[in-house]
Amino acid sequence: MKRIALASEDGSGLEGSLSAHFGRCPYYTFVNVEGDKILGFEVVQNPYFPNHQAGVIPQFIHSQKANVMIAGGMGPRAIDFFTQFGIDVATGAQGRVRDVVEAYLRGEIQGIVACEHHGHDHGCGEEGR
Repeated sequence: MKRIALASEDGSGLEGSLSAHFGRCPYYTFVNVEGDKILGFEVVQNPYFPNHQAGVIPQFIHSQKANVMIAGGMGPRAIDFFTQFGIDVATGAQGRVRDVVEAYLRGEIQGIVACEHHGHDHGCGEEGR
């Protein structure tokens, strides 16, 4: 069984939209899966929204027993924090939470697309670093 954490724009659960960034999202949707089946989900407000410090979100996601984190974007430092907690990271995803989870279960979302931080402002939380 896996517990997948998804950065979410709203509290609509599986019907909600994936957030562009893991740290500046108002909610997390935690989806429990076994094999290729969704068993259930839980929506939790981001206790650090809208501001967070480095390392607190990975620790929070770990405390929720998730072992996979899916988000639109994430900086390389955050990816390192997640992997230190044994949490697999997949980025570059977008769309409805249910569709993203189903794509992940089919093996279509696997990779990491790290933010490079070349003075951009797209909401990854590490501008200019």
